[in-house]
Amino acid sequence: QVQLVESGGGLVQAGDSLRLSCAASGGTLSSYAMGWFRQAPGKEREFVATISWSGLVRSIADSVKGRFTISRDNAKNTVYLQMNSLKPEDTAVYYCAANSGGRSSRFAHDYDYWGQGTQVTVSS
Repeated sequence: QVQLVESGGGLVQAGDSLRLSCAASGGTLSSYAMGWFRQAPGKEREFVATISWSGLVRSIADSVKGRFTISRDNAKNTVYLQMNSLKPEDTAVYYCAANSGGRSSRFAHDYDYWGQGTQVTVSS
């Protein structure tokens, strides 16, 4: 069973950058599509970014396009979310997820494994 652990969250000011990491254990991520989702207080979980198993197909939510980038290093069994020009509305718990189907997806129900999340707080 794949276990995912996110790291890299924290408290930053508007305009700052953070890089989130999602490390896997108990299996290799090289055949999984990966996604990042976030959930702000009182809101539903929303899609942020996804990347196919090969890394060739990527999709980013419109709300973060041009500021966030998803990447992966299959040799390190790790997926990243680079977040630049952070805004207070980016404040949320960020989750990574793995989709054994291998195809990138914007839909949470397509993902089989989830991490516990890492808190990102952006102050104005």
